[in-house]
Amino acid sequence: MKKTLFFLFLSWNINGLIAQDVPTSVSLDEAIEWGMVHNRSMQRADMELKKAQKQKWETLSIGFPQITANLNYQNNIEQPVSLIPAEFFGGPAGEFSEITFGTKQTAMGMVELKQLLFDGTYVVGVQGIKHFLDIANNVQEKTQLEIQRIIVDAYLGAIAAKANVLVLEENINTLSKNVEEVHQLFRSGFEEEESVEQLQLTLTSLNNQLDYAKNMAELSHSVVKLLLGISLDSPLELTDQLEGLVLKNLSMEEEDPGYANNIDLRIAENLITTEELFYRLEKAKGLPSLTAFVNGAYMGNNDSFGFTDKTQKWFGSAAFGIRVKIPIFSSFGRTASAQKAKITLEQAKTAFDEARSKVYYEYEQAKNNYRLAIKKHFNTKDQLNLAERIEKKNKTKFFEGLASSFELRQAQIQLYSIQQSYIQSMQAVVVQKTALDIIINNNPQ
Repeated sequence: MKKTLFFLFLSWNINGLIAQDVPTSVSLDEAIEWGMVHNRSMQRADMELKKAQKQKWETLSIGFPQITANLNYQNNIEQPVSLIPAEFFGGPAGEFSEITFGTKQTAMGMVELKQLLFDGTYVVGVQGIKHFLDIANNVQEKTQLEIQRIIVDAYLGAIAAKANVLVLEENINTLSKNVEEVHQLFRSGFEEEESVEQLQLTLTSLNNQLDYAKNMAELSHSVVKLLLGISLDSPLELTDQLEGLVLKNLSMEEEDPGYANNIDLRIAENLITTEELFYRLEKAKGLPSLTAFVNGAYMGNNDSFGFTDKTQKWFGSAAFGIRVKIPIFSSFGRTASAQKAKITLEQAKTAFDEARSKVYYEYEQAKNNYRLAIKKHFNTKDQLNLAERIEKKNKTKFFEGLASSFELRQAQIQLYSIQQSYIQSMQAVVVQKTALDIIINNNPQ
């Protein structure tokens, strides 16, 4: 149990108290619904889906017009000197004159509009948008199923612990009366002291079990609160009972529903599509890209910073053109990348086959476990009825002097043990049905 709690606290990062509309009582369905909103793991999955939706627009925007503006100021603290043949200026041949070009300071502003006309990688990216949204949706759905499973387990654990406490309290109440009756018979000389001691021994054992059961019930109830993001100080009643949940989950369908909608299979299929897109992306890197552009610029020149003066002259320029980028030779780098992507794709296909085999095994095992849980539940119910009759008969015989205290104690211990098994069998039916529903990908409740 300690390991389970440790796992819960580490893995599910539960929310603190949500101030508005905190429930004071929940059924199992309501607990799942509340957990879908207030569990932090679910909130993180929702954020991942929102990120994927933003990524969609980020990818699409690459193919839309892009406008950029550049402002450039340059101060040539030491202007470069160029050597010009002196004879250009009437000097002797063979000599050079030192000359500087331009002004010490320049300023330029430019605006450019670019439009992508064709790029193979962009085409692949656009084709993959819906796929990556599907991935985010599937991750969100898997998180949802995991949260449902863990809430179901915790809720069942809490109500089973409560049922155990009630059964023990009833047994203690009945046995206490029996002990008092036998004690009176002993004082009257109609019963041996050992008979009192045997029953007292059983009563002490039940009291010890009750103390432990109460602690477990309180702890299990706290786990449910934590999973739902509800303060431990807040009241919370769990309204569903084990018997009612068992009746809702005794529905083994005659038709095999199959596992085609299993979330793990869908995620494995996602991986194949992802690697196919990456493979096509690597091949698309060898295609040319085509971009159109138009820009306009103004440049000013001055020997001092006078660009803000009205007398400053600005010279404009404008251009339109098309840029073509053609990958020619990459020393076989692109070929190696494409081959590596193809190998990764084959690995994804192999992983899918493995996932399908694993899900098939889990599905068959879950069906078998569910059938066995139902069978064990009904068998235990029959055993409980039988154990109650045996205990009642032995109690009657004991007070009539026809059975020993040892025989009565054995019948009582047998009854108490089967009572525990019956509670566990009801819990197991719902747990196994939930496990099967998750594999099929139905809502557990």
